[in-house]
Amino acid sequence: MATIRFFIQGKSKLTPIYIRFSISRGNTPKRKTGLSINPNDWSSNTNLPKQNTAENKNLITDLQKLETFIHTEYNVDYVKGITINGDWLSNKIDNHFNQGIQKSNLNIITEYINHYLSTAHLRRNSKGGVGLGISRINDYKRLSGIISEYQGGTPLLISDVNLIMKDKFLKWMTENKSYSIGYTGRMLGNLKSICLDAEMNDIKTDKQLSRVSGFRVKNEYVIYFNEKEIEKIEHTHLSQPYLNNAKKWLLLGCNIGQRGNDILKINQSNFKTRNGLKVIELVQEKTGKSVTIPVLPNTEKIIKDGLPHKISLQKFNNYIKEVCRLAKINVMTEGKKLNPKTMRREVGVYEKWQLVSSHICRRTFATNLYGKLPTPLIMQITAHSSEKTFYGYIGKNSFDFAQQIADFYILQSQKEKNETNLTVIHKSN
Repeated sequence: MATIRFFIQGKSKLTPIYIRFSISRGNTPKRKTGLSINPNDWSSNTNLPKQNTAENKNLITDLQKLETFIHTEYNVDYVKGITINGDWLSNKIDNHFNQGIQKSNLNIITEYINHYLSTAHLRRNSKGGVGLGISRINDYKRLSGIISEYQGGTPLLISDVNLIMKDKFLKWMTENKSYSIGYTGRMLGNLKSICLDAEMNDIKTDKQLSRVSGFRVKNEYVIYFNEKEIEKIEHTHLSQPYLNNAKKWLLLGCNIGQRGNDILKINQSNFKTRNGLKVIELVQEKTGKSVTIPVLPNTEKIIKDGLPHKISLQKFNNYIKEVCRLAKINVMTEGKKLNPKTMRREVGVYEKWQLVSSHICRRTFATNLYGKLPTPLIMQITAHSSEKTFYGYIGKNSFDFAQQIADFYILQSQKEKNETNLTVIHKSN
């Protein structure tokens, strides 16, 4: 529970009164309240002014009102996901004592991120529309928290972002905080986006900003179910209804090749009949692309008793791990797994069920159909924008293509050999 304590520092006749807001371990910002007092009039027992004069009694009232205001604002902003730190506390103090006029310094990165998020509903998004998506907003919120921790007690400015800062930030993220290199690259890209937006609003930036850029790392661990594993899941008896429900979502997902959020939103209204063909129509949440998926016999079999019941993505991710554990999807597999102590994903070799998440549905669909259907047809359903992206998604590289070409020529050679060995038998009169 967040707590507030007032205190003084110094022995001058008018000593500043400070406020310390203890939010969590390691996050206890302190700021000046703007009020001051003679140290002789301060009670170390109550952490408030002594009640020996009318002026001190009024000062107590002012501090108590500030305390109530801070707690109220904290409750409102916390549920919105707004970063609660020293900058936030300073702004709330100014807001309280300046009749609701909140001051902010947009040269400070965390302040600019707050400003950016306050207009998130008006900003252009990657789908060509207006309004940032939830995942994008959450990314910037995480960036704000990371920058707050990285900067320590000295606010980091937009103009501080240069090549030296980039190198220090990368080192701190990967070595001090043990973030993955891929996540670090994404946060760096978000930081540059914030700085470029600030630059358009006449905020001073460093001349090296154009040479600072984020990056993506190729996913080295493509986790998917092979056809035998899907059969094991299908035939595994589960006594708990909630696990059977999750299993149904999992099998449906592997048959329609969509992301977790899109799978779990499917209801009867998504099913249409076009020219006699039953299809599932949906708009992908992440890309905004419209997708039409044929309802094949396997899909019909899964939903013959109706669609599974709605569950959250978090529960889905938890439940399907248990489903796969019970189905003995336990081949030792290299991948990344969350360490609950460090809250970081760590590379290791684990039983495969431990690496299962909602994303396995789309990868299973794409990987198992690759080579059986033309790639462009698969991409129409997964909605990958390019073959290069698609091949990276299913973990195909130049060796795989070389092997595919070699297999093709072997097949052609065998076909020609069989045709040469055919003997024509003439029908006798």
